Amino acid sequence: MSSHDLLLVHSGTVIEDDNLTLEQLCQACGVSAEWVLSLVEESIIEPQGQDIRLWRFSGASLVRVRSAFRLQHDLGVNLAGIALALDLISELDSLRDHLKMLGYL
Repeated sequence: MSSHDLLLVHSGTVIEDDNLTLEQLCQACGVSAEWVLSLVEESIIEPQGQDIRLWRFSGASLVRVRSAFRLQHDLGVNLAGIALALDLISELDSLRDHLKMLGYL
């Protein structure tokens, strides 16, 4: 991924198939690698690959890291609360999509 592509990701264009390195993810989200590691440990995000040096993160992971940061920074939510909140938001989005498909929204 080039620096121009990273700028696009940072500015809000997320491509689901993007494979960001740990360093690129941290740079795009403005967070430390240690904090991202804590998100991985809590299963808030899941990297692809076994070796940390080869980890790759999807565009969806980027969105989750940004959301997690806002929850912690703005609201003081701990990691367990972040995991729960993001799971509930995801479920709510799925339900809304289902209702739209059925024509109720």
